[in-house]
Amino acid sequence: MRITHLVALVALVGLTACSSGRERDITLHNLKSYNGQPEEFSVLPAKPLVQPENYSDLPPPTPGGANRTDQTPKVDAVVALGGDPSRLASGGGVPSSDTAIISRASRYGRDGEIRQTLATEDHAYRKRKSLFSWSIVPEDEYYRAYKRQSLDPYSWLARYRKAGARTPSAPPPGR
Repeated sequence: MRITHLVALVALVGLTACSSGRERDITLHNLKSYNGQPEEFSVLPAKPLVQPENYSDLPPPTPGGANRTDQTPKVDAVVALGGDPSRLASGGGVPSSDTAIISRASRYGRDGEIRQTLATEDHAYRKRKSLFSWSIVPEDEYYRAYKRQSLDPYSWLARYRKAGARTPSAPPPGR
């Protein structure tokens, strides 16, 4: 009688664990180390406050919009490298200088919804791979889930060299 009670208890605990009302965690790349505290690396420092020369020249405040003290890493990088930051604010379209390469790359057709299609397929794949990815000790499941889709760069380097293709030098394996 005690064995049947033990089996029933284990089955009840198993069913309770499987029947949680929320969606399963499919992040795969998460070691579940969140401890309720804010992460210090996710907080971006603001630019220093500067008093304007004329307060009437200030733009009106826009709730939820950009702030003068917000970080602009792309603009800052372009300025640091001597580029023109006004070219970044082109409206998100394709610059006229890139139309030739876009037309050449899409000469056999292209799918305008490829990002959404890939996101949907990857979400389904991660959901499928996370079915039996539980363990007592938290570990990173990301590389194990995508292992069959990754390439070994050194085997491909050897294949290309064997076929006579010119290849760049590569660091030794394991570094």
